[in-house]
Amino acid sequence: MISAGDIRWCTKDAVFCIQETNIGMTADVGTFPRLQRYIPEGWVKEMAYTGRRIDAATAKDIGLVNEVFDTQEECLAHVMATAKEIASKSPLAVTGCKVLINYGRDHNTADTLDYIGVWNAAMFPPSHIQEAVAAMGEKREPDFPDLLPLRTTPM
Repeated sequence: MISAGDIRWCTKDAVFCIQETNIGMTADVGTFPRLQRYIPEGWVKEMAYTGRRIDAATAKDIGLVNEVFDTQEECLAHVMATAKEIASKSPLAVTGCKVLINYGRDHNTADTLDYIGVWNAAMFPPSHIQEAVAAMGEKREPDFPDLLPLRTTPM
């Protein structure tokens, strides 16, 4: 499940493994393609072939997790602070980042830059950009206007 997350944190007592190997299966829920994007292929293969557990420190060293915390309380406090920070940003900007990071992973730089240009031209309402700039200048949290509905009349 951790391989499906955008940002990954854990406590120091966490362990990670590809458990399917230990029960006579090959991982079949997207584990391999996701893990290969986050950690070196040699680590994916070692974890897959052996079913061996890796500890939190190793997970951080190989890039599987962003940070390791001593306690669950510290981890949750960090998670909630980060969620609050993300929620303070333009929802379209955050969505665009996710879409374009994922797109860029599988496409070359020129294609990704073209897509970013199209995304920015088509998706960003001027009101969100104006509010973000105004809030920054006034040293306050932005208050983004609601997005317009996709359709105003039923089809």
